[in-house]
Order: sequence, then C-alpha cells, then structure tokens
Amino acid sequence: MDRSLASAMLSPSQGNSFFTGITRLCKGLAVVLVAGYALLQIFPSASAYLALIPARTIPFGWNLITAGYIEQSLAGVVISTIGLLFIGKLLEPIWGSREFLKFIFVVNFLTSICVFITAISLYYITRQESFLYTPLSGFHGVLAGFLVGIKQIIPDQELSLFFVLKIKAKWMPSLAILVAIIACFFTSESASYLPTFIFGTYISWIYLRYLQRRPETSLKGDPSDEFAFSTFFPEFLRPVLDPIASVFDRLFCGRSEMTIESKGQTLGGAPLPGSDPIEASRRRERGARALEQRLAPEKLSAVEILKSTPDEDAAENV
Repeated sequence: MDRSLASAMLSPSQGNSFFTGITRLCKGLAVVLVAGYALLQIFPSASAYLALIPARTIPFGWNLITAGYIEQSLAGVVISTIGLLFIGKLLEPIWGSREFLKFIFVVNFLTSICVFITAISLYYITRQESFLYTPLSGFHGVLAGFLVGIKQIIPDQELSLFFVLKIKAKWMPSLAILVAIIACFFTSESASYLPTFIFGTYISWIYLRYLQRRPETSLKGDPSDEFAFSTFFPEFLRPVLDPIASVFDRLFCGRSEMTIESKGQTLGGAPLPGSDPIEASRRRERGARALEQRLAPEKLSAVEILKSTPDEDAAENV
C-alpha cells in the first residue's frame, strides 16, 4: 500500500500538486536564480563581477550579496529552485513575507562574509592562489538555513527521503552537512560548497536562536532546549558542546535579558514563568498544522488515484 501511494503521488497527474501553495515571493526568487544562471551562460565573464572572488571582493564588494543568487551549474540551479519553492511555501506563511525575505538576505550576506574570511585565511596559511581566485557562489547556504528553520518549527515531524527513508526534521541540517562532508572525499567541486553550507547552517541558527523577532511578543529568538546548539549533534557529544554553546548564550542573551527586564517582562532576573517555552511550543504546533494543511490535498489526490486504479484495470480486463 505504501509503495502504491508513493507511486500515485509521483504519477504525472500529480505534477501540478507541487506548485500549489507557492507564494509570489518564492516564485520571484526562483526567477532570480534561473535568470542568474542564464546570465552566466550567455555572458560567462559576468561571474567575475557577480560571484564571490576573494581577491576582487575589496573593489567589488557587492559580490558578497550577489554571489548567493548566482548558480554556476545546471544541477545547482535545479536543486536550489526546487528547495526554495518546496521549503519556502512552508516557512513563508509562518514567518511572514517580510521576515522570510529578511532571513534570506541576512543569512546570505553573513555567510558570504564568513566564506570570504575563510578563503583569505586559507590563502595566508597555504599560500595557494586558488583560494583567492576561485569563483564561489550559490544558494546552498540559504538552503542550509531553510533546513534549520524546518528543524525549529517541526522538529519531531517525520519526513520521507526518496519515499524510502524516514527521518525526523530535527536531524535534516546535521544529515545534510554530513552528506556534504562525505561528498568532499569523492569530488573536488564539493569542497568549494562545504564552507558555504556549514556557515549557512550556523548563521541561520544564530539568527533564529537569538535575533529573529517574534511578532506575537516583543521578545527575540527561540530559547527552547529543543533548539539548542547541541541538538545538532548526537546525544553523547552534548555534555562537551553545552559549555561551549553557553558562551554564545551569555554573549547574545546578556543584552536580551536587559531589554526584557527594562520592559517589565522578567521577575527576579528571569523571564516570566511559561512565556518562552509556551511560545516555542505554539510555534512548533503552527508549523505542524501548516505542514499538514499543505500535505492534505496531495494525500487526498493520491488516495483518489488509488481508488480509481482498480476500476480502470477491471474495465481494461473486460
């Protein structure tokens, strides 16, 4: 039954179900990705001005922004476009269009800065000029950030990978990084994507953990234990990672606690009981409901196809 249902959802009649619920903003960003790839195919020299080339970033500083929207390969633009449309139609209704666009801009820009610093550092360490002149670009840093957003909203939701393997959403960012690391041992091109993927994951976690403003309250971030930095790693490593993560908690939460306390939202130096955990729980519930609402039409269509299949087979036999 599970194989039949999967086949029905992948049948040609279900092709339009993927495009249901996609917002205008996601469609517009997808057009930007496709247009950037087409531009490089028509004018290959444009990569010198749009991609991140560390040796030219000082005069061409805008490539810290444009590099994230320029895909240099067909596979890259296909994966980025599909990931944007599929994950974006879940995150944008929950965050709002403005916050969704802000998230993309912040993660893309800060990830590019981190990649630039890393490339310069590697050059001074190894003296290899390839770190200075290799064009770096792609939307995969933001895609990694989308996976962190999925982890935050629906951590315990089981997702199917290739309709075979089921994995909880909270492990998607860690699994993606693991696959990217393994790929580096087999293809040299994967090594250029790895820093962007890792920094995209980490920058997005910092933004969602400490900086994202919640419209329902005047608070920022998600302080729940389910979204702690150590949750990206196996259980046996968390006692080692928790003390390291506490440094960032003191760095980012120190100002937040002062701001909240000045607004009268603390009691004895601590947040009012139940405020943050309840808000985090509500956010996960909204994410789960949004996912169910978007998957319901596809499941219903698949069931209808399964019901009609026996009738069609009987008619053919007659």
